Amino acid sequence: MKSTLYQIEEIRKNGYALDFSNVFNHAFENYKKIAMYAGLILLVFSILAFFLGSGILISLYGVQHFNEEFFKSLQNEQPENSVFLIYSVVIAFVAAIFSPFAAGFLKMADCADRDESFSASTIFSYYTSRYFPPLFIATLIISLLGGLISVLFNLIGVLYVETLFTVAISFFTTLTIPLIIFGNLNATDAIKSSIMIVSKQPLTILLLIIVGSLASMVGFIGCCIGIVFTIPITYSVKYAIYCAIFNMEDENSIDSIGKSDLE
Repeated sequence: MKSTLYQIEEIRKNGYALDFSNVFNHAFENYKKIAMYAGLILLVFSILAFFLGSGILISLYGVQHFNEEFFKSLQNEQPENSVFLIYSVVIAFVAAIFSPFAAGFLKMADCADRDESFSASTIFSYYTSRYFPPLFIATLIISLLGGLISVLFNLIGVLYVETLFTVAISFFTTLTIPLIIFGNLNATDAIKSSIMIVSKQPLTILLLIIVGSLASMVGFIGCCIGIVFTIPITYSVKYAIYCAIFNMEDENSIDSIGKSDLE
């Protein structure tokens, strides 16, 4: 069977075909299977995150300070460079800690695609698996890179440009997590492979991600709470892209992790 590394090497040499219609249809069919369950999980954790965040702000500033002027001051306040750097590092670590959570949604999409049962524990399965270290390290590297770029542009006084670089980094590394959990790659190999793979078909993948993101925003129509039930389509799109590029049935077992068929 062909390992992930073997398939990546073939992609490096010969590229790959990616049909927008087929991928999006696959993603939508997959989304219908996970929408309700994933949406309920997101709703619960959104509520918990709201109360946790509110509790932290109240403990720091006091409930009497929460008014229109307070939020305007937060929006208009320009943090010092040192504070901005600390903020970027903290955000990077938070993103890294939650990366197995995002991986859990991809696992749920995989289970649904294979008609296998899944539960709430599926979302947390990567926190206790051998995939946690590479997921954490890969997300930390990507987030720190984006944060450092923002800090550098802030130091030289160039605003908003860093957003383009951050979005570009996020786009070209979009397959990092699936390459780790489905392809058994380590953090650095997953990042490098994702950049190479996405660069082979950037327009099609970008269009899929944009359409998936727009579809996820449909939840704002009528009732904003519906967004938690449409967000899962972004995970289905990412999963469908990976499935269209790689033959997951032919990937080697755990015994061949990190080895190529060429070796």
